[in-house]
Amino acid sequence: METDLILSAINELHQKENQALESKDVTAYTAMFDDGLSFTPFEKPTINKRDFTIDLKKYFSGIKEIHSSYYRIKSSMEDEVFTEKIARKSVLLKPKMLVFSKKQTIQTEEIYHWKNIKGEWKVIALEIVLEEKY
Repeated sequence: METDLILSAINELHQKENQALESKDVTAYTAMFDDGLSFTPFEKPTINKRDFTIDLKKYFSGIKEIHSSYYRIKSSMEDEVFTEKIARKSVLLKPKMLVFSKKQTIQTEEIYHWKNIKGEWKVIALEIVLEEKY
């Protein structure tokens, strides 16, 4: 039963995450991350929350639209940390010249490590383990 409650809370946070992504709202998106976040982009060095937020602002500024969906591949709970692996598909529209846009699809596999901190689930670590762009 407790796992169902955790999954329900995490699913709600993922819905907020997708809404924040699609509206390119950096503040709402980064609210789900703990201040001590460890973020590991695909095949790049790990960075902290501050640097991740800076990179995210730059990323969002170069995108016209984002549409994103995900599904959970697997999940587990160990030592008060809820870990899940999700597959995400994002379709981006990037401005190209004045009226045209370039479409790009990005598929990722992401590992989230969540911890309940003062009654709120926060991401303490996020790792992008697979990324394909086309």
